[in-house]
This record gives sequence, C-alpha cells and structure tokens, in this order.
Amino acid sequence: MLDQTFTVPLAPDLAAVAVGSLQGGLFAAGFKRLDLLGVAIVGIATGIGGGFLRDILLGVTPAAFSNNAYLLTATISALVGMLLLRLFERVDWLVTSLDALSIGLYGAIGTTKALSMGLPVVPALFVGTVSAVGGGFVRDLLLNIPIAVMHVGSFYAMAAMGGILVLLVALALGLPVLAAAIACVVVSTVLRLFAVRFGWSLPEQRALSRLRLR
Repeated sequence: MLDQTFTVPLAPDLAAVAVGSLQGGLFAAGFKRLDLLGVAIVGIATGIGGGFLRDILLGVTPAAFSNNAYLLTATISALVGMLLLRLFERVDWLVTSLDALSIGLYGAIGTTKALSMGLPVVPALFVGTVSAVGGGFVRDLLLNIPIAVMHVGSFYAMAAMGGILVLLVALALGLPVLAAAIACVVVSTVLRLFAVRFGWSLPEQRALSRLRLR
C-alpha cells in the first residue's frame, strides 16, 4: 500500500480543470444547436469528468464537490471557450500542450490515490487511466459522437498508460512518490504531443481482421 499520494496545489489543479473545460467548450461550440447551457454542461463534464469518475470508482466524495472553485472554474472556462472560439483556434498548439500536461497530472494523481487506498497495481493503473481520459469520454457521450479516447487516432489512453506504467515501475524501484509522479507527467505529455505531431495511432481492428483472413 502506498502511504502517500501525489498532490498538486489548488491553483494548478484548477488550471487543469480550466484547460479541460475550455477544450470542452471549444468542441461543443462546433455544435450549432447547443445553447449556452448545453455548452456549459459539456465543458463542465470535460473539465471535471476524469476526477469525478476516479473518485466514484474509489468510493469517495468527488474532489469537484469539495470546493466551489472547481465548478465555477469549469463553467467560466467552458463559456470563454465558446465565446472566444476563433481566438483559441489560432493558439491550438498551446491548448493541446496544456491538455497533454493535464493528462499526465490526472494520471499520476489517480494512480497514486488508488494505490494509497490499497488497490493492487492493475486496478490502480485502470483508475489512473480513467482519471486521465475520463473528461473526454464523458464529453463524447453527452454529444452522442464516437468516443475519442477509443478512436484510432487519439492515442489518449495509450499516452496516459505509458506515463502511469513509468510511475508504477519507479515506485517499485523505491523512488519517492513526487519523483515517480513527475516522470509520469513528463512521459504522458511527451507521448501525447508526439502522437499529435506524427499522427501516431493504434491499428484499426478492421485492419487486423483482414490480416487474420489472409
């Protein structure tokens, strides 16, 4: 059992929520039939969805309900994303970079929190991955579109899992939690950015089916 978890101060944690909600708002703004409330709901779900699912799996009160700032930050960020859609499209690289960083942060937080509560390594890996990509999962469910984290081109879950595996190995080798978590964040961020830059993806199941039939 891990006797401590990787935690970040409230401000960076809210920044991660803001980035997720901003992306959710930007994405939802492309659906012209959504009103302000619809965009806000999608943005909030994207920003806090991963942490919410993580805490539900662990049977604890969601962190988003422990402080007014989480929901307020998520709501404001979602609406800003909608209102400033064209502006943020010009700095898409920045939003993508921050999103990649948040994947690593939430993966590290979710995994160490699960380990500290006594979960074995494999379930902790699952919880950490859900924490990292859960926001996008919930967003796509709400919008009734193919789920991006399961799509061949996203590499979201693989980037998160790559960082989490590094964290687990580092902890097994006796490294401090902080050092292991930093390694997790760096690896997940780099994998995600490289996937976007070079178009990395997993093979489609249809392609594998064709190979088996030959």
